[in-house]
Amino acid sequence: MRIFVLFLLLSASVPAAELFRDDFSRFPPGWLSEPVGQLNGAIQEYHYLPHRGVPTAPWENAIVHDDSWVVSDEDGTPYVEQHKAASRSTTDWFLPLFITGDPAWHSYTVEVQVKPLGTKDFAGVAFRYETNRHFYTFGLRGGKEAVLRLRLPIDKEFRKGNWKELAAAAFPYDTRRYYSLKVENDGPRIRAFIDGKLILEASDSEIPSGRIGLIADAPARFRQVRVTAPDAVIASIRDAVRKREAELAQLRASNPLPKLWKKFETPGFGAGRNVRFGDLDGDGRVDMLFAQNIPRVRGDAFDQISCLTAVTLDGKVLWQKGRPDPRNGLLTNDTPFQIHDIDGDGRNEVVLVRDFKLQILEGATGNVRSSTFLPEADPSLRERPYDLNSGDSIAFLNLSGGKNASEILIKDRYKYFWIYDKSLKQLWKGSGQTGHYPYPLDINGDGREEFAIGYTLWSPDGKQLWSHDAEYEDHADGIAIGNFSGTPGAAPRVYACGSDEGFLLWDIDGKLLKHTHIGHAQTPSVGKYRTDIPGLQLMTINFWWSPGIVSIFDADGNLIKQAEPVHHASPMLPVNWRGDGQEFAMLSANPVEGGLIDGEIRRVVMFPDDGHPDLAYHVADLTGDARDEIVVWDTKRVWIYTQDRPFNGDRIYAPVRNPDFNESNYRTTVSLPRWKSTR
Repeated sequence: MRIFVLFLLLSASVPAAELFRDDFSRFPPGWLSEPVGQLNGAIQEYHYLPHRGVPTAPWENAIVHDDSWVVSDEDGTPYVEQHKAASRSTTDWFLPLFITGDPAWHSYTVEVQVKPLGTKDFAGVAFRYETNRHFYTFGLRGGKEAVLRLRLPIDKEFRKGNWKELAAAAFPYDTRRYYSLKVENDGPRIRAFIDGKLILEASDSEIPSGRIGLIADAPARFRQVRVTAPDAVIASIRDAVRKREAELAQLRASNPLPKLWKKFETPGFGAGRNVRFGDLDGDGRVDMLFAQNIPRVRGDAFDQISCLTAVTLDGKVLWQKGRPDPRNGLLTNDTPFQIHDIDGDGRNEVVLVRDFKLQILEGATGNVRSSTFLPEADPSLRERPYDLNSGDSIAFLNLSGGKNASEILIKDRYKYFWIYDKSLKQLWKGSGQTGHYPYPLDINGDGREEFAIGYTLWSPDGKQLWSHDAEYEDHADGIAIGNFSGTPGAAPRVYACGSDEGFLLWDIDGKLLKHTHIGHAQTPSVGKYRTDIPGLQLMTINFWWSPGIVSIFDADGNLIKQAEPVHHASPMLPVNWRGDGQEFAMLSANPVEGGLIDGEIRRVVMFPDDGHPDLAYHVADLTGDARDEIVVWDTKRVWIYTQDRPFNGDRIYAPVRNPDFNESNYRTTVSLPRWKSTR
């Protein structure tokens, strides 16, 4: 989220009582954002893009994947228009928002001219904006009334917004003219005007301060936005911003700075977040495996890997299979390939699905060692473009109790999965609302792993221990099993971020303990984000319909913090940056909108503005000191950052993470506590 403090508060050309003014004349006519070709809006689930068409600063499209906003002129006056009609399935669950300002704004008056272009739904102004699921709004509704409402952050029902109506009054309106809307804030007091006439009053202290925005789920035009406040209020806002920035500067100064360690080019064969890490050539050092893909049918369900390129961290190409093409670098889904020592001989293989075949390649050369065709696709599937399955993702499990995870799980999107042994013999198959990626854990201590996939817990021999698949309307984006309580010997629990179902928690027997409707929750991680709270914390970020909202839960599933630092999603990987036992989570490598956040959702480490790529990232200990390095890349180059100072101390935090052979754009990354002596 870009903070335009100087522009908004300190410009010498702005009168003292004016916080902000805009007539939208700086924007070119046309869409302010545009769909990202065949990749669709999901590209920003785990990739960073600075914008989707036109830089919009100091405004931000809070629902980033929804291309709602266009600019043009009417009678020589610029306007910005929300041009999309509401979807019946999401009415009142989300509304397009175009926001600006600073969280410290309070006790202000916001004015905007609004011309509804339809009377079926709502158009107006948002104020005291905290997140895209928590704000006040005043506007025109249904062609017949003015309404003042509060959007509450936690819903009570699936895909149904939780609104508190503060006041409403009859106000017939039409679509032929602009209406001047004005809202005055004075502490909890709210006064709402139309064309200079007081229409509604209310008192509410749910949110004391926040940003402003344009909001509509019916087509509507907006022009001439103005925010004013008394001189004393502006002075207090300046002081609050300065205090906040000083505290952030102090926090950042206490942490190591990112220092460039390595960089290299990936000419022609680069990819987005479609890379695996592991030792391919047997020299004991981590390598990178880039996969390009060609989307098929509808872009994110049937794509095929088109090129694999193995590279050392010095940029040396070890081998390449397929024809590279920079057009095939990006993706909006998982792809079925991993690096793993599948046979336990001490050398890694590459296991993948390509051309409808499950294949094992030699890690050092990329040559095919063995393969088998995938099963036929179920004829009853709604989408069945091919007779054979094409695969969605791969995970390795230890179902037999051997020395390593030698069983292979292949899944489709989102109904079936198949279990194979290391010789590529199919052992059994399962089905359900599988979601994106499984999570294994040996729950009963017999050496064999149970695993959760979707909302079901499976035994190693293919029995459902319990299932809630039929009870939920959206799939599990990220799941985890574990004892994260901090109490040794406590029973593990099953955690899920269930897309539009929000956050869910069960005990190990399948009893529901928590279900919190926080919006479209995904890509969670578990780590030691708060040192003042027992155990580990789960951090998740929203995407569809409520992008960028970060929620932090304790091990018992209680929501302890929520904020909206960005308007996109992220893998939210835990980062052991300091080595002292507190972890951070990463948003992106962008030097303004990215960085590492702490358990208070504050940007405590920022990346230098040195021209590095920021499309995708990965976190791993690559130098051997237990602290994490951060690999950032785009489709043309890779840069790797480490800390700018050595670690000092008798012991260093060295958490245990998910194995690299179970990588996914959707997995829950779990970081379990461990310490190592430095003596």
